Amino acid sequence: MPKTITLRLREEVYEEFAIGAKLDNRPISNFIETMALRQIEESTFIDPAEMAEIKANKSLMRKLERGHRQAKVLKGKFV
Repeated sequence: MPKTITLRLREEVYEEFAIGAKLDNRPISNFIETMALRQIEESTFIDPAEMAEIKANKSLMRKLERGHRQAKVLKGKFV
């Protein structure tokens, strides 16, 4: 079920959202929701090409595996 929130924006920020929403032919609320979800997705998930590069780095993978094992038994350095 949709939730209603109150969002306070500076006038210039509101105008940016209004322009973006108009260009996409959608309501401002939908535009803000879409942009927020896109930002969360981009900052949370790794691009497939980036993940392939990480997995190809054998030295890094060994270090990650060792760190994972140590974390499971609460040993090692935690920063």
